[in-house]
Order: sequence, then C-alpha cells, then structure tokens
Amino acid sequence: MATVILKKGEGRTVKAGGAWIYDNEIDRIDGSFEQGDLVSVQDFDGWPMGVGYLNTRSKIAVRMLSRGMQDPAAVDDAFLMKRVRDAWEYRKATVDTSSCRVIFGEADLLPGLVVDKFEDVLVVESLALGIDRLKLKILGALKEVLAEDGITVRGIYERSDAPVRRKEGMEPFKGFIGEPFDTEVEITENGVRFLVDVADGQKTGFFLDQKYNRRAIRSLCKGVRVLDCFTHTGAFALNAAAAGAREVTGVDASELAIEQARKNARLNGFCLMEDVKGDDPDAVVTFKVADVFDLLPELEAAGEKYDVVILDPPAFTKSREATKKAAKGYREINYRGMKLVKDGGFLVTCSCSHFMPQALLEKTIQEAARSAHKRLRQVEFRTQSADHPILWSTGNMPGRQDQDENSYYLKFWIFQVTDQFG
Repeated sequence: MATVILKKGEGRTVKAGGAWIYDNEIDRIDGSFEQGDLVSVQDFDGWPMGVGYLNTRSKIAVRMLSRGMQDPAAVDDAFLMKRVRDAWEYRKATVDTSSCRVIFGEADLLPGLVVDKFEDVLVVESLALGIDRLKLKILGALKEVLAEDGITVRGIYERSDAPVRRKEGMEPFKGFIGEPFDTEVEITENGVRFLVDVADGQKTGFFLDQKYNRRAIRSLCKGVRVLDCFTHTGAFALNAAAAGAREVTGVDASELAIEQARKNARLNGFCLMEDVKGDDPDAVVTFKVADVFDLLPELEAAGEKYDVVILDPPAFTKSREATKKAAKGYREINYRGMKLVKDGGFLVTCSCSHFMPQALLEKTIQEAARSAHKRLRQVEFRTQSADHPILWSTGNMPGRQDQDENSYYLKFWIFQVTDQFG
C-alpha cells in the first residue's frame, strides 16, 4: 500500500475540509500502487491526513474517503455500509424519498459517485476510477439498507456517460448493472406524475434538485398565464398546471424532451392544445420546440404578456474561464423574460451552473432589470433540494465558487416584477 506525501505548504483545501488533492500538491508517493488504489495521505512532516484513492492520470490525484483512519485496509464492507446508511438516514429525515438523490458524491463522503432513486429503480453515475472499483460494493450495501425499509430495488442502470471520465482514464459507459428492465420509470413528484427515461434522458433522467422549487411556484399560478422556458420534460409547467393555471406554455429546443413533456401532460390528464377539439377549454397546456433565445424576442414583438415567466436554463458554463460569456446569456434571457412579465407579475429565474458565482449572477439579473426598466421585489431565494446537500467546510462554502468541489450550485429566485417608473 502506497503513501502520498504532500509538498510543504500544500494541501490547504483538504486541510480545511475539502476532499481533493491535486497532482501539483504532491511531493512524492512512497510504495507501489495501481491507479485507483486506496492510499494513506501524509503532510510533508509526516502528519497523518487520512485515506483516499489515487489516480495520477487525473489532475485530481487523490479523492479523500476518510480523515479518521490511516490504514487503507480499514475501507472495508462495514465502512462502506456506514457511509451508505448515513446517506439514506439523512434523506429519510429531510426529503420525500419516493424519488430522490441517495448519494451525492463528496457531500456524502463518497467522492465521484452519484446515485438517484426513481421509485424502485437506481441510476448510478461513477466519475472517478477509485470509486468505480468500489461501486458494486456500495450498490450492494444500498440495496440492503433500502430492503430494511421494505424497498426492493427492481433494477440498476448506469449513466456514467459523461466525457469527464476520460480525465480519469476511463471510457464513458451506460448500461444495465444486473438484469435488464423497462427503463421508462413512472414517478410522482408533488402529486404530479412523470415518466423518466433513465437510459436516454438528460443526466440520470430527471432533475430531482428542483423538486421543492417547483412546488414553491404553485401559489403564484392559480388561474393565470404561465410561460416555462427550457421546460425539458415539463416539470415546472406541469406543476403550474396542477396548481390551476389557466394557460401554460412550455418551450424547449429538444424535440425528444418536448415529446416526453406531452406524454407527461397526458399522463396527468391535462388538456394539451393539440388535443383540443371544438371550443377552447378553460385551461390548456402547450408545449413547443423552439430556441428560447429566438422565441422570447418574437413573443415580445407580438405583444405577449404572462403572469409568470419561468427561466430554468441548462448550465451556460462548465468552466470558471467561461463565466463572463455565460453572464451575457443569463443577462439576455432575464432581460427578455422580464419584458414578457405583466406589471406586478412574477419572474422565476435560476442557474444550475456550479461555476456561475451567486454574486455575479445577482449583478447580472440586476443589470437585466435596469436595461428592461423593471423593478424587482424578491419574493424568495432558494437552492437545491436537501437530497443534494451542501457540505460546508472552511474552504468550501456557499457563495464561494473558487472551490471546484463545492457542492453548492443551484441558485433560484422568485421576483415580483413591476414597471420601474410605475
């Protein structure tokens, strides 16, 4: 078993509670190892720092699993079972567990691993070589823990198809772990039914992190006109419809996502515009394929106005270097969205980009309001649901995007929008 020795003065992030050690922080590695092996970690002066797994092919050379031990052999079945049980008990105490994120990587002290539970199906994403070697043991432990609460896992699907795996020396992969099953899974969120495509949907198939944010918009939507931009498979739109919205329009550039949104609408018995025959009904849901950046100016030119406009875009940046360019995109959609909100109506806007700092996003939204001659009254600020926990440490805290491993990423606001000179 090898020991990783840090350079003098390095390892500041991991000493402050972080989980990552970068390759340029390592002085030497004593002993032999294979990539992905568990290793002990010591400071330059021999001070014990814990156990992690090593991959010198990656810029993130070590991901820490524990600070309370020095012997890698102690990462055994009992150790992994405790990690899994702690994660599940936390979810039981904080969220509706019918569908939720059960393991959230570093925030659950299992770096590089994500497991989502969709009713009786698990979807796993493994992004680091070390955790990939432990993956099957962790999933076995999770099945045992769930069984204790009467939950039988029907199947497991792996969605480790992110290109970032190549940085770990692994190829992207997707496929069944164990016996095949129907990969279209029905879930219920906030009383709304959704069909989740765990094999071909985005990420693991459904964005569970917005669950309670979607519920938060309901009080605004009864009897009004709602525009849901970047609707994906219709989650915000259908929550608005369930709240009694008079008219809901969902827009996304993906034909596959929009078709799934229509299926979800029919699954819940909502009236789709294309299904209407004869007189217009009292309430209707419309989904259209369009580029939001192109559509919003067209709607403004046509004089359209909405009581509620929802902006839930994909991440506009996946690197810190591209945040300035991303800010232009956020400024544009917020400007256009505000122009479509009736005086006194509401704007729901968010960013799921880890690398978009909250302070910069706030400044961007404020600039958009100034350009649109609108005044914003903040109703509520929220973040990701509790099954995507934000792990605090001295060097890794909400509001600080200087730490790549920061588990805080989702910023969500509800604003009332009024004319600036009203």
